[in-house]
Amino acid sequence: MINRLIYNSVKKRMFKGKAIIIIGARQTGKTTLLRQLSSDYSDYLWFNGDESDTQSLFEKPSSSGFKSLFGTKKLIFIDEAQRIENIGIKLKLITDNLKDIQLVVSGSSAFELANSINEPLTGRKWEYQLFPISINEIVNYHGVIEEKRQLSHRLVFGSYPEVITNPGEEKNILKSIADSYLFKDILMWERIKKPEKLIKLLQALAFQVGNEVSYNEISKLIDLDVKTVEKYIQLLEQVFVIFRLNSLSRNLRSELKSSRKIYFYDNGIRNSIISAFNPPELRQDIGALWENLMVSERQKFLNYNQIWANRYFWRTKDQQEIDYVEEFEGKLYAFEFKYSSKKQPKLSKTFSKAYPDHKFNVISNDNYLEWLIKSNQT
Repeated sequence: MINRLIYNSVKKRMFKGKAIIIIGARQTGKTTLLRQLSSDYSDYLWFNGDESDTQSLFEKPSSSGFKSLFGTKKLIFIDEAQRIENIGIKLKLITDNLKDIQLVVSGSSAFELANSINEPLTGRKWEYQLFPISINEIVNYHGVIEEKRQLSHRLVFGSYPEVITNPGEEKNILKSIADSYLFKDILMWERIKKPEKLIKLLQALAFQVGNEVSYNEISKLIDLDVKTVEKYIQLLEQVFVIFRLNSLSRNLRSELKSSRKIYFYDNGIRNSIISAFNPPELRQDIGALWENLMVSERQKFLNYNQIWANRYFWRTKDQQEIDYVEEFEGKLYAFEFKYSSKKQPKLSKTFSKAYPDHKFNVISNDNYLEWLIKSNQT
């Protein structure tokens, strides 16, 4: 088993008076993590929110009803909790009235679970996001040398647990996961009438990784109005398919002020959407693959290490640019992503003058592991 980085943090917060919420995309290992936590205890109850009988048990909430349901058990696991109607109010009821109960709850949909939980459980929960397996976690499992050998595999197939543990089945697994994203989450809950448009949107975003994304251009490309494009992108963010980076804009008139870049949480999902599984050395989009892998892995790194940094890209109207910028404790850290260390770009003089208090580094296939494992910005 590949140990997950948040396990110890979650374990330390058990029985500290708050519910523990673990959110993330489908198939990232949330149920496995809950099972691992439960194995450390001998006495607990397990509920699966996907099952109709569990949904029925939670249908009519009351503190006395929950007390009767739980009996003498002090540890309650609820997997796929977003499937239980009004789950936030019910978790609040348990947390407020059954003080000796520890709730550990997982959910695969941010817009279902978060919208149902965040307001009712304000101040009553610890929340964690579980990503596809991080490079840090894999290095801890099989070491630096083996992980460097696997770099081409990560670029093309990503790092979902099932992808990693089933070599040779990557394409079929990724297609299955991608279908689960689209049709089980978004289409079911939002009743989207034109799923083919959603697929075209994802394909358009996959081809634009590393570039600025214009909602107006995409709306024309896939023949969908701009408001619907924006709504679909927001939904795709909420189910952890994609995430946005906004542009850094503070000092210069020439800086792009309302632009964004969109990345996929996992390279494998991105490549599955456009059916592109050929090896990196045969691809024209190696730059996009590298940038997407680095930005998504860095997000895992920051999240798991509880480093609260603002994240941007930087670009001017005359096309000067920096791939990625972090703001941490008042300092800016600028990064360029180049797959090959033979290509060493120089930092824009315009950026240097506008933001003199900065550090700059190029992240290549020679030094990426240091950047994704060490707990410092450089």
